[in-house]
Amino acid sequence: STGAVKMQPKAEELKFVTKNDGYVHIHPSSVNYQTRHFESPYLVYHEKIKTSRVFIRDCSMVSVYPLVLLGGGQVHMKLLKGDFVISLDDGWIRFVAASHQVAELVKELRCELDQLLQDKIKNPSMDLCMCPRGSRIIGMIVKLVTTQ
Repeated sequence: STGAVKMQPKAEELKFVTKNDGYVHIHPSSVNYQTRHFESPYLVYHEKIKTSRVFIRDCSMVSVYPLVLLGGGQVHMKLLKGDFVISLDDGWIRFVAASHQVAELVKELRCELDQLLQDKIKNPSMDLCMCPRGSRIIGMIVKLVTTQ
C-alpha cells in the first residue's frame, strides 16, 4: 500500500516569524541552515540581515521554560477561554500552562530570578550558589529546564 508521507521542508523553505520583520529565514552560512526540524518553534538569534530577504544568523533553538525564565520583558498571566496563558513581550509570545498552579509557579519563579539578578547587580561579589536563596532558585531552574 502507498500513501502520502509528510516531508520536512527544504532548508530554503523553512521560515520563522519575528514581531517587527514578519517572516525571516536562517542564513545559508549558519550552522543551523540544514536543520529541517527543531524540537521547539522558538529560536534566539544574534544577527539579522536583509539581502534578498530577511535572514538570521548565529541562532539557537530555545525551549519554552528558558524563554519564559530568561527572556526579556515582563511575564503576564491571564485566563483565556478556559486556559491559563503565560505571555511575554506584551502578549506577542504566548504559552498555555497545564494549570493555574503551574502558571503561577512559573511566573513566581521568574520574579524570584529577576530579583536575584538585581541583587547580584547591586552586589557583584555575591556568590549566587553559596547563598541559600540563590542556590534554591538556581537549583529549581536547573531541575525545571533539565526535566522539561
